[in-house]
Amino acid sequence: MTVAPHIGRIVETSAPQAPADGARVLNWRSEDDTAAWARTLAAQPLLANAFLTLHGDLGAGKTTLVRHLLRALGVQGRIKSPTYAVVEPHEAPGLAPHATTVWHFDFYRFDDPREWEDAGFRDIFASPGLKVAEWPEKAAALTPLDDLAIYIEATDETDRKVTLLAHTPLGRGLLQGMNA
Repeated sequence: MTVAPHIGRIVETSAPQAPADGARVLNWRSEDDTAAWARTLAAQPLLANAFLTLHGDLGAGKTTLVRHLLRALGVQGRIKSPTYAVVEPHEAPGLAPHATTVWHFDFYRFDDPREWEDAGFRDIFASPGLKVAEWPEKAAALTPLDDLAIYIEATDETDRKVTLLAHTPLGRGLLQGMNA
């Protein structure tokens, strides 16, 4: 796009922005790349009490990432999507000794803010443990600030462009820990 030097751009169309030390863009070429990144994330001690949000269209790979992360954290047995239940708790021995519970939220069907209070989500977010939320925009006014936002964009059948944005010192610590 050519822009007259004295006018500049009126509208920017780009991925969400964060400071350079709080952002990273990845390319996952296969589900194996997703699994490998989930193992790297699971190895971060700061993860135990983080709040991660997952953004992307249906079929982008949000639930797939959560399943790989839960497996990397030692969760055994069937891992159900919380699409209908809104939240599924999992005992994850890989988070110990800091915490052992992972709360996997899926707010896709979330319609009424009263559901938040009725379900006790405020208490869950105040307790120790990892919180991971799909479709967080459906409950954005009620959730705390996410430590790390993960934007997944399907570029074709197998490739994913992943943008990581750290919004807190804990989130920046997670990103820095994955550089080591």
